[in-house]
Amino acid sequence: MSPQQYYEDGLRVPYVASWQYEDTFMPTPVERRHGVGGAGIGYLGEARTGGVDRRNGVLWVRAPLARGRGRARLGSVHPLRQRQAMSHMLCQVCGADTFDRSDERHMVLARGETPIREGERTASPPVHESCAAESVRDCPHLRRGHVAALVRHFQPWGVAGLLHHPKTLKIRYSGTRDGLTFVGFGDPHIRWTLAARDVSTLHGVEAIDLDDLHLTA
Repeated sequence: MSPQQYYEDGLRVPYVASWQYEDTFMPTPVERRHGVGGAGIGYLGEARTGGVDRRNGVLWVRAPLARGRGRARLGSVHPLRQRQAMSHMLCQVCGADTFDRSDERHMVLARGETPIREGERTASPPVHESCAAESVRDCPHLRRGHVAALVRHFQPWGVAGLLHHPKTLKIRYSGTRDGLTFVGFGDPHIRWTLAARDVSTLHGVEAIDLDDLHLTA
């Protein structure tokens, strides 16, 4: 079953998009912690939350849940809905699962012109074929250039997040549009990373052209 759909200015708002009352880019202050495996970052009073601030030992950004409230922030991704979509193979547009293909593969859609490759890292959840066509039609960024692929398997790799300096705890923004750094689970820097996206590697990749699938939104 698909979650409730929201529309703004006649266009569907993607499931993973953030909304006005979801202040996902105002992370809670962190402190230096010493625990199993060494030092890293943690929240003040984190122990009282019962571990909900971490997943696989990684500290996650605290993000309010207020989907549908206020105006949609189409250029922003909600961390927890993105994580849910990656974990459960949910469509990033409609939020329903993507286990609907007879060949048991999942579609991936991304901006740009470089073909999606075997083993590539991604923070983009899968998407239904019809939702992909809708996105290309409605999103100006995708209209300027997009690539797609059918993927056999998403392998959890790590996270994309805000990397903190081990001594000063200052955020070390990357040069990417969102300032997030990709950090693998085996990287010692992950203890100093405030996660905002799940990242997987793609396997069994077949690059495709959406036009060849004769899709209609």
